[in-house]
Amino acid sequence: MRKSHPVRRVVLTAAATVSGIVLLLSLKPASDPSSAQAAGGALPQGGAQAAAGTTVTGEAARTQYGAVQVRLTVQDGKITGAEAVQAPQGGRSDQITSMAVPRLNREAVAAQSAEIDAVSGATYTSAGYRQSLQSALDQVKAGGSGGSGGAQGAARTVTGDVAQTQYGPVQVRVTVSGGRIVRADAVQAPKGGHSDEVTATAVPKLGQEAVAAQSADIDAVSGATYTSAGYRQSLQSALDRAGG
Repeated sequence: MRKSHPVRRVVLTAAATVSGIVLLLSLKPASDPSSAQAAGGALPQGGAQAAAGTTVTGEAARTQYGAVQVRLTVQDGKITGAEAVQAPQGGRSDQITSMAVPRLNREAVAAQSAEIDAVSGATYTSAGYRQSLQSALDQVKAGGSGGSGGAQGAARTVTGDVAQTQYGPVQVRVTVSGGRIVRADAVQAPKGGHSDEVTATAVPKLGQEAVAAQSADIDAVSGATYTSAGYRQSLQSALDRAGG
C-alpha cells in the first residue's frame, strides 16, 4: 500500500482553509448604506413626504422644438420633486428629452432654484425648462405657501380625467388660487397630421376661455369640435376635484 506524502497533506489542508475564507467573504452584503443613499438622490426627503407637499405648475415655455412645462412639488419651503409635464417630442427630440429632462429634474431639486446648468446637446430644452421652473417658483412665492399646502390663497394644480375623442385623448390641468382658475393647460391633446395644427390653434383659446369663464361652460373653437368637447369634459372633472 502506498503512503500519503506529508507535503501533499499540507497542501490539501491549506486549500481547504482558503476555500472556507472565500466562502465567508462571499456572505458579506453586496451594498453598503452609502450606495443605497446615493440611489435615492433625486428626492432627498423621501417619496411619501414629497407627496404631501404643494404641487405647482409653471407656465409653458415655447422653444424652437416645442413647449416645455415644469411641475414642482414643494414641502416645508423646499423643492422635493420636479418633473416636466411637457417637453419636445417627435424624431430626435424624443431622444434628447429622455436624456435631458431627468438630469434637469435632479438639478432643480439639488439647486433649490432655477439656477441650473444646461444639459449638453439640449440647449433649447434646458432654457425652456429653466423659464418654466422659474415661473413655478414665482407662483410659490406669490402664494406664500412655503410648500406647506395649507396656506390660504396658495396656488394648487389639479389634473382632470382623460377625455377620449375621435382624434385622440384630451386632458386638462388647472391651477387654482384663492378659489379662482388662474391657468388652464392641456397636458394631452390630439397629435399627428392635421391634428397638430388644430391643437396649436384651439388649445390656447380654450385655456383662455376657461380662465375667463371660471367654469367649464366655454364655447367650442371653430374647426376643433371634438377637441373642444374633450377639453370641456376634462376641465369639468378637474374643477370637480378642486371643489367646483
